[in-house]
Amino acid sequence: MEGTGGSSASAAAPVNQWLLEFSRRFQYYLDKSTPHSTYRWIGTVVIASIYILRVFYLQGFYIVSYGLGIYLLNLLIGFLSPLVDPELEPSDGPMLPTKGSDEFKPFIRRLPEFKFWYSFTKALCIAFVMTFFSVFDVPVFWPILLCYWVVLFVLTMRRQIAHMVKYRYIPFNLGKQKYGGKRSSAGSSGTRAD
Repeated sequence: MEGTGGSSASAAAPVNQWLLEFSRRFQYYLDKSTPHSTYRWIGTVVIASIYILRVFYLQGFYIVSYGLGIYLLNLLIGFLSPLVDPELEPSDGPMLPTKGSDEFKPFIRRLPEFKFWYSFTKALCIAFVMTFFSVFDVPVFWPILLCYWVVLFVLTMRRQIAHMVKYRYIPFNLGKQKYGGKRSSAGSSGTRAD
């Protein structure tokens, strides 16, 4: 009787070892992909295209697609929002500048780009796997879901853009800023004509 407990533990040990090794290898490749944002997003676009083609081919799974759309919209709002929202959390810490004379503070996202990409891709993969199970294919009139999602997207983005205008922040890096300081003219080279 004592041997039955030991054999189940020894049978689970190789599975646990394999899961641990898989987890380490997955994290290794995830860490290696961190600086390559363009290639990561190209891969995500390919996965999204495959998902869209599958839903189009099957003519179903509109509820799954609607849920995916709502989740991705929520991720986008987190990506576009600052870490410390001046409207909700008046704090003594770093705040976004509201006047030109305020000190510059860099924009820090509530949801960093890598986590945004990872959650976006993971949600697409989960939705893709869900299309293989007929229990998730609930019959629904999809144009109403699409219209509702578009209205929700427009209203949410309008509110987010108004927030960005009110607190004067741009959530995207537009490259290095170039400042047109004082330019030296050709006539003022430092020598005088006597």
